Amino acid sequence: MNKVLVVTGGSRGIGRAVSLLAGKRGWIVCLSYVANREAADSVVREIEAGGGKALAVKSDVAVEAEVAALFAAADRLGPLGGLVNNAGVVDVAARVDEMKAARLTRMMTTNIVGSFLCAGQAVRRMSTRHGGQGGAIVNLSSVAARLGAPNQYVDYAASKGAIDSFTTGLALEVAAEGIRVNAVAPGLIETEIHASGGQPDRLARLGPSVPMKRVGTAEEVAAPILWLLSDEASYTTGTIVTVSGGR
Repeated sequence: MNKVLVVTGGSRGIGRAVSLLAGKRGWIVCLSYVANREAADSVVREIEAGGGKALAVKSDVAVEAEVAALFAAADRLGPLGGLVNNAGVVDVAARVDEMKAARLTRMMTTNIVGSFLCAGQAVRRMSTRHGGQGGAIVNLSSVAARLGAPNQYVDYAASKGAIDSFTTGLALEVAAEGIRVNAVAPGLIETEIHASGGQPDRLARLGPSVPMKRVGTAEEVAAPILWLLSDEASYTTGTIVTVSGGR
């Protein structure tokens, strides 16, 4: 394939699963991380052990200069063919009337602004309007955008609702320029993000309420993401694929 895939937040959880599967499918993977270099390097080592090529770049998607540096690093690997906007944050459970501006700014800057900045960099490289050869973007949404996450993190749910609108709008904007834009909306998935939001027991509590009676795995989310990036999804754009066990 010899095309580069940028995966933001690629050192753990869904991003890690996407990076590893992409490496197996022939993508050159450029993954970003914020703090855990060892986790990011372990992903690179695993991809390389399987005969693939990968690079980990320290980059906070909330910082415009670091996003630019991430894509500059990707340029050195080859032509960009895809982007997975995976990086995101949650916070501790709270009601809206308990939330402060600092929390909201962090949430929206990382989850929304970061996705916009990365997509902008990708479009400037992949769009035929800019001399590119086309490509695909997959954004990470969440079923929280539909459910609202009351009494937990309405702010996170709202940020993912914005991602849904962003996916639709960008898809229509670049549809004639060789770029497809889709999203995947996971439900309850076994990743570290729940513990980072102060609820390490969240999956155990809510898993039985899922129609399929279990939580999902990061690999079960990575598979449809890689499909949306592939030529098999060549006529699919502006679509949000829900991966939630029926929730």
